Amino acid sequence: MTGHGYALRPDTDTGTLLGARVTLVDPDALLAAAAAEPVDLLTDADLPAGVRRARFTVRAEAGTHHFEAYLTAGPPGATVGLLALGLAGPAGVLLARRLAVGDPRAERVLAGAGRVAVEASRRLGLRPPGAAAGPRPGRRGAATALAPRDAAGEAVLREAEALGLRPDLDHRVAPGARSVTVRGAVPSREVTPAHLRAMVGVWLQAVRELAGDTPEPRVLRGRSYTVGVTPDAAPPGTAAVTLDQVGGLDDVVARFREIAVSFRHPQVMARWGARRPQGILMYGPPGTGKTMLARALANEIGADFREIRTPEILDKYLGGSERNIKQIFREARAHRRPTVMLFDEFDSIISYAGAGGDAASQAVNAVAGIFKQEMNTLIEANPDVIVVATTNFPHRVDASLTRSGRFDVKLAIPLPDEDGRAAIVTKMVRELIARHERPGFRMFADDVDPRALAALTPGLTGADLREVLRRVQLAKAMREATEGAPAGPISQDELAEAIAGLRRG
Repeated sequence: MTGHGYALRPDTDTGTLLGARVTLVDPDALLAAAAAEPVDLLTDADLPAGVRRARFTVRAEAGTHHFEAYLTAGPPGATVGLLALGLAGPAGVLLARRLAVGDPRAERVLAGAGRVAVEASRRLGLRPPGAAAGPRPGRRGAATALAPRDAAGEAVLREAEALGLRPDLDHRVAPGARSVTVRGAVPSREVTPAHLRAMVGVWLQAVRELAGDTPEPRVLRGRSYTVGVTPDAAPPGTAAVTLDQVGGLDDVVARFREIAVSFRHPQVMARWGARRPQGILMYGPPGTGKTMLARALANEIGADFREIRTPEILDKYLGGSERNIKQIFREARAHRRPTVMLFDEFDSIISYAGAGGDAASQAVNAVAGIFKQEMNTLIEANPDVIVVATTNFPHRVDASLTRSGRFDVKLAIPLPDEDGRAAIVTKMVRELIARHERPGFRMFADDVDPRALAALTPGLTGADLREVLRRVQLAKAMREATEGAPAGPISQDELAEAIAGLRRG
């Protein structure tokens, strides 16, 4: 199932931390993704009673990976959160009750309680609290270091310290709520999955402290946490497709990412007097993913997607087609959000411009002429709109329509080669696994090999490969429905048989 780069399931690292089962999903990819934008590490966390909300993120900035965990809890549970400050027992119960009703004397006691945590930190050999964080102006609270009261908690913090994370805690109290923020940082050139795992341990220790756990880590026992990026399970061809889901077209994807950057940084473009591409023409055989790429570009930019098809333009009545094309561009000039306008099957809208002298040809020429005029001024009228046209027959489109200045980028979308087909199969299968596999249900067998499948599929397009998967999925579902017993995972042989069936028609 694994050629280099073609693993169908991400690497996972599963173990036990403070009584909880923790699974890190593809930690290397996760840390790499943080270099581009902050990554949320936890979704739908199973929190102990009393802990209301939790968020755990990692981001890379100025050569440093920053881990930050944020937790909130309500007032019930007298000693909740006070273990982190070294307060427990009857005094802690009384203090918690007074804090819950906003007693200012209790708040002063809490602020002074940081001295207890300082001493605990000194004994543990941790960084003095407040060295990197302190109370924010105008907020109630105290910046402290975690001060666990059991060997398990101490071990977690010592591991983080040994890795150079130097975690610190910011505890804040307000009437009716408490919050804890745990931070850690490590130079990006040194960051490893071990740092991620250590910070998860620190986060779990903060959960325990906020939940008022006893010296034995019982509150987390039996709970499971998955740390990783939730894959985008939307299959290509849907509105949610992204460039990351496009397989076998690395050069095209790289070009689209450059175009997206030009959209996201208009001030830089303006400073240099640079004009981003106004139009993109994609051409190639049917089923190679041209429409999917246009949708993915829109999502990469964060743009609206407007697809224009032949019936919206061509009209049997005299002058109707011309009015339609003018109205489409009039609306484009009025868009207030970035918009990708797709003219799909462009050749069927404007073909053989300039050919023939009959009425039909004159109507086509009139539409083509208006299209040229509108494209000449569109970018000045609304720089947030980009026009994408696709065609399976580029020779049917007059060169004057697609010259530079109107369509600045012209991309051939070829049939995928063997490497491309392997990449496409890998991405498609990963999406299906992410969408459908659950504990107790395995959709694909371990013998599925994208490389071997690619070798069996010369001449097939991405659409063909998706049809192969659809046929096997349907066959499995029908077998299970009729036999009333689990059909078993999809195997390499079943996929090969479906490929042969597709070739037979």
